[in-house]
Amino acid sequence: QGQLVESGGGLVQAGGSLRLSCAASGLTISDYGMAWFRQAPGTEREFVAIISRNALVRYYTDSVKGRFTVSRDNAKNTVSLEMNFLKPEDTAVYYCAGDKRLSFYNRRDATAAEFDTWGQGTQVTVSS
Repeated sequence: QGQLVESGGGLVQAGGSLRLSCAASGLTISDYGMAWFRQAPGTEREFVAIISRNALVRYYTDSVKGRFTVSRDNAKNTVSLEMNFLKPEDTAVYYCAGDKRLSFYNRRDATAAEFDTWGQGTQVTVSS
């Protein structure tokens, strides 16, 4: 069974930046459509960004457009989320997720139910 492990979370002031990484082991990440989700206390897991297997297709939730960038390095078996101009409302546990079956035809977002492989999450806290 493959695993995903996130890293790079932490505490940052509003306006700052963080770069999250998701490292895959036991699976070939180039076979997977990949996404980032986040979950704040008392809320449902929320879609943040998605990237296709060849990185040609990327979509973001409206609240992070222009601030976050999702990327992948299939040779290194990793996916990243560059987060700039962070806001207190970005505070959450961030998860990377992958699934081999994802289609990117006519896609603009994703739901957690579409993914069968998840990391354990990394905490991002943005102070005001």
